Amino acid sequence: MPPTNHTRWFAEEVQVHELVLRSWLHSRFPALTDIDDLVQEAMTRVWQAHTVRPVTAAKAFLFTTAHNLAIDEMRRRQIVTFENVAEMGELPVYEDGPSAAEAAAKNQELELLTKAIQSLPDRCRQVLTLRKIYGLSQREIAAQLGLSEHTVEAQVGNGMRRCAEFLARHGLP
Repeated sequence: MPPTNHTRWFAEEVQVHELVLRSWLHSRFPALTDIDDLVQEAMTRVWQAHTVRPVTAAKAFLFTTAHNLAIDEMRRRQIVTFENVAEMGELPVYEDGPSAAEAAAKNQELELLTKAIQSLPDRCRQVLTLRKIYGLSQREIAAQLGLSEHTVEAQVGNGMRRCAEFLARHGLP
């Protein structure tokens, strides 16, 4: 029996991250002894969520789900560790920056945006990049590329519309 689209998606987008997730959980939550159960539960929840609504950032969703499950498990156990004051410098410190899951989600969104821009026709991509990435004015772009300002305006609008449609097709607002 051939694999369904859902099964193929799961294998290609979720299961490929199992080893990295297992390692990440082990390093982040060394007190937990049943990492295998957490990984399995996280994958099950991602599978179930995808049956309800397509999951576009599978890796980020998987890591966030596993992180939340680990936190819940730690709370259930109410593990409290006491460290000597001399060892305080060796304690892991949580940074105020984005979590691994948030960073992964942002990276996936950035990759998708890059693909959206790359899918544009050459002239449209060039004009949109100069306007939105490099911040050139319509007049500067028109002069640099030998176009009318009206053409530049039309190309920017066309590029923005096409990028929005591309992202919408891939599940991003």
